[in-house]
Amino acid sequence: MAQVLSLTGGPTLADAATAFLNRRDLDADTLRSYSQTLTRLRTEFGDGVLLADLTAEQTAVVFITVWGNTAARTWNRHRSALRSFTTWAAARWSMTDLAALIERRRENTDATKVIDRHLIEALWQRRDLPLRDKALFRLLYESAARSADLGLDVADLVLEAKRGRVRRKGGSTDWILWQSGTARLLPRLLAGRTRGPVFLTDRRPGPARTPAGADLCPVTGRARLSYERAEYLFKQATKSIDPTGTGYTLHQLRHSRLTHLGEDGWSSSMLMALSGHRNLRTLGIYVQPSTEAVAAALAEHDPGRRRH
Repeated sequence: MAQVLSLTGGPTLADAATAFLNRRDLDADTLRSYSQTLTRLRTEFGDGVLLADLTAEQTAVVFITVWGNTAARTWNRHRSALRSFTTWAAARWSMTDLAALIERRRENTDATKVIDRHLIEALWQRRDLPLRDKALFRLLYESAARSADLGLDVADLVLEAKRGRVRRKGGSTDWILWQSGTARLLPRLLAGRTRGPVFLTDRRPGPARTPAGADLCPVTGRARLSYERAEYLFKQATKSIDPTGTGYTLHQLRHSRLTHLGEDGWSSSMLMALSGHRNLRTLGIYVQPSTEAVAAALAEHDPGRRRH
């Protein structure tokens, strides 16, 4: 798209986007998502265009051109990022609502994305699964934590209380809680470490890819495990139990935990307290019984089934 000529004053799109992404209240997942959207908009419009010169019509054209043929969930994710950016920027500078003409698309839910609890239990019994991966997957499942909580540091852990301090989505500080399975694995994983990230890469980073000091372990010299790598590891570990053969995602692991607890009778308020949700509407997709639970209930109440 040709760069828009400047007609007014104020910050450029690049300046505003950089300031927006530098906020301290964005967790790692949100930052990554917002960055993808704003980076593409900067590519399309040019870094030098003034924010106040952009119009809703122009951004609507970009959305149709770039994301028009993507899945509804992808479209809505980019739309949400643009709306958040516009709301934030409009409170500081004079500008139009860049998302005004971009409608939210209806998403089709997939009831098959819940992982059967028996498959998850089998995962914990795998002898070929490395200690780090097993501890990570079990912590994320038992705590129903977001994958952004890979940012846990050793100093955030209270091992005897089975909890860790995290920054929730939106910037608030909270606890994630886990059970005995995770509690048995974490001390073995830490091996006496008292500082640095909890989950580390397999190797030390090369000189050209040295991460920030907070993401390096002072004992081993290894870096914090990234979300992308953790997602890859979970997909690889679950390929053999996924009917599609592609492996499950970390979000499906969290989704499955909340679904399983809902099936076990947990109230919505308890699920929200565990998962960090702040809205009952967004929690609602997790508290629907899985296909396996419905099938088990039907079998239990089947008048024609043989009873022993």
